[in-house]
Amino acid sequence: MKERLCLIGLDQAEYEIIRDAYNGPIMWLESVPKIVVSGEKLFVESNKGLGMLLVDKVVYHGIYDDDFDFLSGLAMWDGKCFPNPYAMMNCRLKLPCLVRALRASNFASKRGYISKDTALETSSIKVAKWGNWHCGENKEKFTGTWMSQHSSIIEPFFEGEAVRIILIGEQAWQIKLEGEDWLKSIHSDKAGFMEIDQELLADTIQIRDALEMNLIANDYIVGKDGKKHLLEVNHIPNVTRFEELRKAYLDFVVKDFLGEE
Repeated sequence: MKERLCLIGLDQAEYEIIRDAYNGPIMWLESVPKIVVSGEKLFVESNKGLGMLLVDKVVYHGIYDDDFDFLSGLAMWDGKCFPNPYAMMNCRLKLPCLVRALRASNFASKRGYISKDTALETSSIKVAKWGNWHCGENKEKFTGTWMSQHSSIIEPFFEGEAVRIILIGEQAWQIKLEGEDWLKSIHSDKAGFMEIDQELLADTIQIRDALEMNLIANDYIVGKDGKKHLLEVNHIPNVTRFEELRKAYLDFVVKDFLGEE
């Protein structure tokens, strides 16, 4: 019998493309399911009332409040999963992921840390980042005396051009991030592809390999002085904002991961 595939978190449009290309049984779940890992086998709760079904392959693309233990369970299973579940587990929490990435990066500007309900006084502009979400959320720029409301990463405010290097398998793109204020994002209407900086590409590959990832998007600042700074690692980057990325992602899943023609 053909191996059962489980898709988790993908939108319906992407699910339908993969479904039509895959010659075998397939499950599509929009949220994190209940699972059982027993020996080398993975059982996933069916969304059709069929109990727990044996699953052979998983494609996961989502970020949920309560998915850390789930990703750890997939890593414990250590079966056929895209992206690599061990890497997703290690990168799900923003602070430890950044610490690991900075050790592997050539553009590792020094960061700080502050506990919740703690004051920091600074004469230079700083940025605080907290939580485990991306897309410009949970960030604050400050100077003077600042009281933290969350345990936070503290970094200098890097002025310059914000860019993203994204790798899907061995394919690479660079995107200029844009926004109306100091917060830059892939979602701005002005964001778009640009020529790849080979130093940033090499750095992203280096971090990808160190973290054992096979899908990654690194955000960098290229300063006005030309100095480059790693900002953060995205373990589940947006792949539908641009049609070129969407097609490349789906092609990789269907052809490289699933082995379908």
